[in-house]
Amino acid sequence: MQNNMPDIAHSASALQTGTLDWVGMGNIELPLVLESKGLNQVTVTAKADAFVNLQKEDAKGIHMSRLFLALDTLSCEQILTPKTLKQLLDNFLSTHNDLSTGAKVTLQFELPIRRPSLLSKKMGWKSYPITLDATLINGIYKLELALDVAYSSTCPCSAALSRQLIQNAFQQAFDGKQLDFHSVHDWLGSTEGIVATPHSQRSIANIKVKLTDNSSEFEILDLIELVENELKTPVQAAVKREDEQEFARLNGQNLMFCEDAARKLKALLNQQTYLDFYVKINHYESLHAHDAVAYAVKGVEDGYNV
Repeated sequence: MQNNMPDIAHSASALQTGTLDWVGMGNIELPLVLESKGLNQVTVTAKADAFVNLQKEDAKGIHMSRLFLALDTLSCEQILTPKTLKQLLDNFLSTHNDLSTGAKVTLQFELPIRRPSLLSKKMGWKSYPITLDATLINGIYKLELALDVAYSSTCPCSAALSRQLIQNAFQQAFDGKQLDFHSVHDWLGSTEGIVATPHSQRSIANIKVKLTDNSSEFEILDLIELVENELKTPVQAAVKREDEQEFARLNGQNLMFCEDAARKLKALLNQQTYLDFYVKINHYESLHAHDAVAYAVKGVEDGYNV
């Protein structure tokens, strides 16, 4: 067996010289043990994108196996925290110190969290799409947390039109008649009484926040609860009849266009300590064949833009 195997990435000449912004691998599947404030340690199945820049113009390529093995160490020997993410990027660069000045990693996974119902207090699992994005370029570490929150949005215009139809039906049913409490009460509880309901739809808030470079822990649950408490109508897990009724009440008392949801979250996130934030609101319309969409950013220099 030959001991000296060729290392083309190290020894061969590039066919065309030049620097490259990023070189690496995408969609690497691996389990990671996540630690985040307010949650028990949990193993998630992540997909990782791992890259370094290529600053040596005549180098044939980078050492992709070194990136893969660094990720494997994180998977098998460490807990995923802001600190270990930075250590991962340090590892990327230390194994490419003659080639690279920057490294980045993106981790995407579904995070299951136990959530209580609205009134019955039954518990169920909800899964939240999470993305962690970290870069280390010329010694500057940047960390971003992104997540999706699903909620229900009820159209204010449709609600007003529905109320008008109910008023019209009431007039037709009782015009010229002497009203009594029980007749009106029974009518309101009938199909004839509620002749129209406003349309609502499942909606998604895409949130990105930039964390400080000295963050000691992830605060994923805190951000989820901030957003859900502000919107008031998060999609539920376990649901009994009393929970469904409360959900209907919350929808009726929190009517919102996509503009309303975006403004609510912009005002909320402006009160937090995040370096920057990005909000995209998606209302997957049940009336229309298209989506209603709104964006908001913090507006800092060199920050997120839309």
